[in-house]
Amino acid sequence: MSLRATAVEGMPDPDIHGHVKYRYLTARYPEHSIYHHWYGETSSDHLLDSRFKFSFREGRFDLQVDYQIQALHSDLLRTRQVTGSPQPGQAYPEDDRRFVDLTKVVSEGRDTAILHRLDRFNIGYSSDQLVLRAGRQVLSWGNGLMFNPVDFFNPFDPVALDTEYKVGDDMLYGQYLFADGDDIQAVAVGRRNSRDSVTADESSFVVKYHGWLDDRVAWVGLAGAELDLLAGVHFEQTILAAGLVKSMGGAIWRGDLMFTDTDEGGVLSAVANLSYSWTWGETNISGTAEYYHNGFGLDDGRYRLPRVLRDDALQARLGRGELFTLGRNYLGLAATIELTPLWLLTPTFLVNLDDQSALLQLGSRHDLAQDWHLIAALNLPLGPKGSEYGGIKSGFRDTTLASEGGLFVQLAYYF
Repeated sequence: MSLRATAVEGMPDPDIHGHVKYRYLTARYPEHSIYHHWYGETSSDHLLDSRFKFSFREGRFDLQVDYQIQALHSDLLRTRQVTGSPQPGQAYPEDDRRFVDLTKVVSEGRDTAILHRLDRFNIGYSSDQLVLRAGRQVLSWGNGLMFNPVDFFNPFDPVALDTEYKVGDDMLYGQYLFADGDDIQAVAVGRRNSRDSVTADESSFVVKYHGWLDDRVAWVGLAGAELDLLAGVHFEQTILAAGLVKSMGGAIWRGDLMFTDTDEGGVLSAVANLSYSWTWGETNISGTAEYYHNGFGLDDGRYRLPRVLRDDALQARLGRGELFTLGRNYLGLAATIELTPLWLLTPTFLVNLDDQSALLQLGSRHDLAQDWHLIAALNLPLGPKGSEYGGIKSGFRDTTLASEGGLFVQLAYYF
């Protein structure tokens, strides 16, 4: 359902719609966890998120504005007062390093906050072959389904449940479509440094080519495959990437290989996955198996917080929200099981192949009624003390960064 604003005579109607979401998250901590010291046996977080989406088109030009209001009561806010605290996650979106600060915190206390922000604010031009867009917007690249090294602009956590909206960035974007269906995209993302100055070493400039391979590569079985080639500079480091997508006997294979030229030398990261759908009885099922190599991860399976903090390349990417793992090699298994046309089960299993710890997520997505949607999941970390998912050592006495599990529930209403 959408609302229509009253239009000026002779002008097309703007489109206004949005949602209201209530989210509840709770986690339980063992006594040896440093989070037990901060939160007690459990922590809880409540978020009320309202998004109002406005879009308007006139000829080849369009305008998009997404306005958010958030109110939260969160134990995460308490750890913001602890210098260098290894928080489990960011309490709310912030624009401290973005080109334009479009977030205003109206009120913030020890464990509560109210804020409003513009998460989308851009103007675009489009023709048959050309698309140009400037302002706060989003961009998603890469072929990873759980782990996605090529999606370095605000990627989702591998077990994120609400993936409806990425956090927007301030960017200039262009796309040119060739007559044969291939296209080339270019993006420039401006950011500010700690001194509030916009600098090239904090920004990103990337070009990506997308096309299809023809019969000249049929001898290697890649005819008809989609090809991505990417080159650019991201936080003053050169990045090169290549990706393929190919149908194989009813399944779909995807893969990406990315090279980053860091101060310490070249780093390779890669992801490859295989997806297949089938029917079991009268139940529709789709499944994915994915391998991920994190070239920036620690290479020996021995994880301690002080060591993570000393690894500048890894810590920088964790802090920017580009990485969510500490190790090198991972296996991800995921499925979508259609119990009814309106109710899906979404189990996910992530394994750190270096220390054999794992994370099991049992998820559910349910359309309760028209415009009402419920998401719920139980997260169960598996592994010994000191492992990544079992809880790495904090470096303070005998404490860890462990969680015994958590529950996520989100109810959304769309208008």
